[in-house]
Amino acid sequence: MLDQPIAQIKGLRVEFQTKDGPVVGVEDVSFDVNPGETVCIVGESGSGKSVTSLSLMRLVEFGGGRIGAGRLVFDRRDGEQIDVVQADQGLMRQIRGNEIGMIFQEPMTALNPVFTVGRQLTEGLRVHKGLSRAEATECALALLREVRIPEPERRLKQYPHELSGGMRQRVVIAMAMACEPRLLIADEPTTALDVTIQAEILALMDRLKRETGTAVMFITHDMAVVAQMADRVVVMFRGRKVEEGSVEQIFEAPQHDYTKALLAAVPKLGEMRGKRAPEPMKLLGARAQKIAPITGTDDVLLTVRNLTTRFPVKGGFFRRTVANVHAVEDLSFTLNRGQTLSLVGESGCGKSTAGRSILRLVEPMAGEVNLDGVDILELGARGLRDARLDMQMIFQDPFASLNPQMQLMDQVAEPLRNYGSNSAASIRDRVAMLFDRVELPRGFMRRYPHELSGGQRQRVAIARALALNPKLIIADEAVSALDVSVQAQVLNLMMELQAELGLSFLFISHDMAVVERVSHQVGVMYLGRIVELGPRARVFENPQHPYTQALMKAVPIADPRRRKSEKDLDFKPIPSPIHGVDYQPAPSLYDEVEPGHYVLTTDSGY
Repeated sequence: MLDQPIAQIKGLRVEFQTKDGPVVGVEDVSFDVNPGETVCIVGESGSGKSVTSLSLMRLVEFGGGRIGAGRLVFDRRDGEQIDVVQADQGLMRQIRGNEIGMIFQEPMTALNPVFTVGRQLTEGLRVHKGLSRAEATECALALLREVRIPEPERRLKQYPHELSGGMRQRVVIAMAMACEPRLLIADEPTTALDVTIQAEILALMDRLKRETGTAVMFITHDMAVVAQMADRVVVMFRGRKVEEGSVEQIFEAPQHDYTKALLAAVPKLGEMRGKRAPEPMKLLGARAQKIAPITGTDDVLLTVRNLTTRFPVKGGFFRRTVANVHAVEDLSFTLNRGQTLSLVGESGCGKSTAGRSILRLVEPMAGEVNLDGVDILELGARGLRDARLDMQMIFQDPFASLNPQMQLMDQVAEPLRNYGSNSAASIRDRVAMLFDRVELPRGFMRRYPHELSGGQRQRVAIARALALNPKLIIADEAVSALDVSVQAQVLNLMMELQAELGLSFLFISHDMAVVERVSHQVGVMYLGRIVELGPRARVFENPQHPYTQALMKAVPIADPRRRKSEKDLDFKPIPSPIHGVDYQPAPSLYDEVEPGHYVLTTDSGY
């Protein structure tokens, strides 16, 4: 490696002006990024990771920030060193996208919805490299092939909304790499992606870095991704750097208490080997937990038989149904009282639709859903309303599922008012008890959703789901958007409530390590069908279906000595779930490979 760092951040301080005076976002942060090196910046939301990277691009000013102190030294291609803080916007326009590339967290907001992929990919090449339209198009095609996008000629003519999340993220990576920047800043580039796509994109970025010698500044809160990508790690907490070291030092001998807490909160795949029942996670600094493993009962609460949900595709002058999206196809499973069944799989496999179909938030086409002796699909409007006393849902995004104009107290009380003739005083007492139960201060009852953090909002959503004492709770990606330590607290809370109240959870997730921690039974879904179903230990320790094996292979492991390369990953593209109106799928047939462990024998397309 060369002696001269590509970027040196020295004593950075960033302030944001508010009505109550300046708020410090980053205070006295210093570190270097060397050529061909990946530096991971880790920490929870609000720790100043993104603010630091946006300062290096001088984009923080467009978000209301101001660089109050410090130097940001960047080593340009021609060998000239500049202090980015002193550079004017004209010079920064030459550097952004050309010498410093950036991959943003949410590809849908990073891409312009009204321009084609080709137009957006070629823009930087024409501006910075002075290429003609034909040369830029040729270069864009080569970039799309490099990031392994199939049919690149067709993709250039498409708009962002026509691509999947993983494809869009690859386009954003191709745009960032287009001008062969000396420094690539990746801000949470894989947070919203499925485990298989995440594994491919991490391996892709690692390969591009090795081939081009680009330095990478990688921002994340996922410690397993850090172990996969980093050469050096910078840990940030509340706007300050608290620890820095090589990836091996940080994982094997962390010094700062916060780093230790961050690593302790990471669910690691394989931790539950040899254990039959779920166990809460051990959190540093938390009160000692006395919860025994959660065994549940053998009494069946929910039986789902041959559940099928399809969505019509309309077309033609009269908007007739010309095809169907086969979202859920011939789904069958049982869930016992006091236990958790997890449905796992990639985006678009039908797991969320399955959860919504059970509650009849979307209407299934066929099948049977029996909850405690009641067939939910046969009920009329009044019967369904009564049945929903026993089944509730926790949605993926608490900000979207809570009403921004209602106080939290009223939102948690709303189910009680809808269903009961309780007095105002008893409702108030019940809400206060629920806030205690989810470990939120009673002072929060008069607050609004925007005044809480993501983890606190999800606790309010859990309190609301618990208000009616349901028997079944469907948790749809309930912790996927949360920081790792907050995620661990919310998972422990859900397991405590399960042990105490005998709740049954249908847990929908794509995070295999979390699923291993909380589940009694696991169902792996692919293209609307369960391809493998059985006790958690059997499915995780002895996966039989090729898709389950591929899914397990893709999970990033929080150990820097067990890294994956692109050649370890070989995923097939997902076939289209859209079929003509006359299409009749084959019924799902299973082999019982060991007691209670079923594997699909019908062709699932994988």
